[in-house]
Amino acid sequence: MIPAFILYPFWEPMSKRTEQVGDEIQRILGEVIQSELKDPRVGFATVTGVTVTPDLLRANVRISVLGDDEERKATMRALEHAKGYLRRRVGEELTLRQVPELRLHHDTSLDNAMHISDLLRGIEEERKINPPKLDEE
Repeated sequence: MIPAFILYPFWEPMSKRTEQVGDEIQRILGEVIQSELKDPRVGFATVTGVTVTPDLLRANVRISVLGDDEERKATMRALEHAKGYLRRRVGEELTLRQVPELRLHHDTSLDNAMHISDLLRGIEEERKINPPKLDEE
């Protein structure tokens, strides 16, 4: 069986309807994770995006988690454990025939952006200390 995220990748263009549904799911999940989940394993998690398949049966949810590797893993495990509750809450607030199945994915784009920013800052500091020598022509 081919995983759904391969059949419906994040970068596939969404229709206006699926985009609206994804935005609503993102808003709902963000609120529920921040204010309703009482699991102590859930650290600081942010829903960074939701991509809904064209048939509205699956929603790929990207979640960014702050903390060290162990805290991130614990948070993602806790969110996976709470997936049924999260889906039920989405169903209570959305008027759809069928509530999309939630597929949670750890989003590392923020980590990558911070790493790139650190690298660029390091290069800038190095250039201040050792300015590049330009060839005189």
